[in-house]
Amino acid sequence: MRVVFFGSGAFGLPTLDWLAQEHEIVLVVSQPDRPAGRRRILTPTPISQRALELGLQLQRLESVNEPDASEQLRAVEADVWIVIAFGQKFSPTLLDGRTAVNLHGSLLPRWRGAAPIHHAIMAGDERTGVTAITLADRMDAGDMLAQQGLAIGPSDTTGELHDQLANLGPAVIGDVLAAVESGTLERCQQDESDVTLAPKLSRSDAALDVTMSAERMRRMINGCSPWPGCIARVGDEKLRLLKADPGEATVPAGTVTRSGDVGCKNDAFRLLVVQPIGGRAMSFEQWACGRRHAWPTTFVIESP
Repeated sequence: MRVVFFGSGAFGLPTLDWLAQEHEIVLVVSQPDRPAGRRRILTPTPISQRALELGLQLQRLESVNEPDASEQLRAVEADVWIVIAFGQKFSPTLLDGRTAVNLHGSLLPRWRGAAPIHHAIMAGDERTGVTAITLADRMDAGDMLAQQGLAIGPSDTTGELHDQLANLGPAVIGDVLAAVESGTLERCQQDESDVTLAPKLSRSDAALDVTMSAERMRRMINGCSPWPGCIARVGDEKLRLLKADPGEATVPAGTVTRSGDVGCKNDAFRLLVVQPIGGRAMSFEQWACGRRHAWPTTFVIESP
């Protein structure tokens, strides 16, 4: 099939690679290059970079709804538009008469919005997945076309789950395209009574609290990793907390053992991966081996 692919974030990379092998990508559309890093170097989106590597035709558009851009896109002969982590809303005029499919990183209607993976982990969901939907006026409210689920492990982080879910994309989009080609595509409306929202996070959303249970802290750490990132002071050093697991040890509240068990109000969790500010990520035990603290030492929550 002839495909126009709209994407910006890395979530769409596995599907873009698959489409390039199995179908004809006539055009890739992404966001313009943006300044990044301390030196503010103009940097292409992950999708733009991969499109260039694959030798695909690429357009970087500030707004797909701008009249000239919209006219150019509608003039492209394609069977289907695939939209994954693109970052722009499509107007009804642009979509009129087009078959457009969006891949979203949740089991809709749960977690509509910009940060579905973060919210699924922080809420303690046992499963998540991806859903292929039609595009609609309201965010992530289109008809469902296909879904695939995935279990969330107790130490899964947003970064890890992002990559696992992205890798489900080719199979789900493949099923949808096969149904489009055979004329058997079925649509299922979302149940509005089951909708939950997953708004974009800010740094303040990663703030831990001494009154939280160990379970809640574990979910916050994993859900906010790698960004926006929870922070605590262990002994006299500030650390970014990148990965945690349920704990079994009995540890006094406000302290952490050499093996990473952190005592909370009534229970404990275990730190698995940390990152000193300005340093590299490492296992907590590896970090602890280089410290001369008397163990257990203090665990003090810091503002993000």
